[in-house]
Amino acid sequence: MDFHEWEPVYCKILEEFKFSRRDDELSARLLNTMVEGKRICKPECLEKIVHHRVTVYGYGPNLENELENIRPIGTLISADGATSILMKKGIIPDIIVTDLDGDIKSQIEANLYGSIAVIHAHGDNIERIREALPFFEGWITPTTQSEPFGNVYNFGGFTDGDRAVVLARHFGASQIYLVGFDFNSVREQRGKDSRIKVEKLKWARRIIFELNPPTVSLLIP
Repeated sequence: MDFHEWEPVYCKILEEFKFSRRDDELSARLLNTMVEGKRICKPECLEKIVHHRVTVYGYGPNLENELENIRPIGTLISADGATSILMKKGIIPDIIVTDLDGDIKSQIEANLYGSIAVIHAHGDNIERIREALPFFEGWITPTTQSEPFGNVYNFGGFTDGDRAVVLARHFGASQIYLVGFDFNSVREQRGKDSRIKVEKLKWARRIIFELNPPTVSLLIP
């Protein structure tokens, strides 16, 4: 998804959640500055890693159960908190899509073992970027939900889960398997308002199922 396709959706999200575009842009500028000297996996790098078949792991409350019954297929993309669950199962994702809200230690470890960390900047995670980014020593792809620039890209998407799906679509995946996606229930997390998360999941559902072209098969177990 290119920015001109994403921007109208982004503007609606800003309006609904009362987010600040200026804060998103400040966070993106910080990220762009902090990645200087890091190993950047640019779009042509991601294109080589994303295959036609992709499994995207969400951090829904059903993830552990589905991991017991579903084998990994194709390129493995983990959405933020799902990474720690995968690592405990001995699964190292090819790509992690994260706004640094989950178990950052697991994400840093996976990045060290070869996972590309697609690190996302938005207005609410400026401090997490400052604190965590220096510890990512592997390949990273910086992203923003506002206008891309410099070494910061925008492939579309809002939550970690739907951004992972949109990224797979952007780089040519024709079959995307969704594991650990639950659009009606959320994990309770300390300091997080589950009501807001439920509203975000509504947007995630729209982005995944309404903005994907018919050429992409979305398969849910």
